[in-house]
Amino acid sequence: MATGTGAASASIWWMAIRPRTLSMAIVPVAVGAASAVAGSGRFAVLGFLIALAVALAIQIGTNLLNDWRDGESGLDTADRLGPTRVTASGLMKPADVKRMAYIAFGCAAVAGLFAIVLGGVPMLVIGAASLVAGLGYSNGPRPISGTPFGEVFVLAFFGLAAVVGTHWLMTGAWSLTALMCGLQIGLPAAAVLLVNNHRDRVGDAASGRRTLAILLGPERSQSLYGLIMVGACLFGVLVALTSLSFGPLATLAALPLALALRRRIAAEAVGPGLNEVLVRTAQFQVLLGVLLVCGLLIAV
Repeated sequence: MATGTGAASASIWWMAIRPRTLSMAIVPVAVGAASAVAGSGRFAVLGFLIALAVALAIQIGTNLLNDWRDGESGLDTADRLGPTRVTASGLMKPADVKRMAYIAFGCAAVAGLFAIVLGGVPMLVIGAASLVAGLGYSNGPRPISGTPFGEVFVLAFFGLAAVVGTHWLMTGAWSLTALMCGLQIGLPAAAVLLVNNHRDRVGDAASGRRTLAILLGPERSQSLYGLIMVGACLFGVLVALTSLSFGPLATLAALPLALALRRRIAAEAVGPGLNEVLVRTAQFQVLLGVLLVCGLLIAV
């Protein structure tokens, strides 16, 4: 039953926006800011705050729209393997979740206008593409979330676009280092979605979805996960080469954790046990981001 207003509903809304996923918006903006400071020697506060506002609003909007769409379509049920979803469980009215999702995207659009004023046409292109992708992730005639391209979506928009866009807003210039950083920090974000789809592959297949995890099958999904996680650490070598600094090699320190998680996902059968792997993968991205930010700032 949908709840009313007050403290209880506030806690449910907090659940609905999936706070544990917000690091996927914050980390790439922090990395983009670090690459901007490393390249320009200064921290542009306004550009950073605008980039952070856009990233968070799109992440929240995408989460809420996914909650509403999957709950209304029957893809999510009250006995789903993953964390509770407010629409499917009846904790919130579907119309309220949908409305709040569009409010979040509206906030992203408003913040995006400031980004365009500050950063010009490149911000218009990046911002518009990010909004369209966020809206289309769970919505429309063929949602991205039900196709094999979900992981590519995450890499492109919660990696490349967020890092490169932040760098541009703070410096007004492109950077090969920022591009490499976007790829590096986007890889573990894509791995988070891969774990999610690997966990849900049985139910998703029964619902007619064709995610990458379904197409690959369990063993190859696990292998791809390991490749992504290890590759995310090794990508620090490319960032070091483009930045002409040894600092980004600090991300190699996360390699033991990447290997441990690769072994863990191989040992887990489909089911709730994969929830811990998903959480730890998100935590891995935070660790990688911290190491990368510190590495980029060493020479400043």
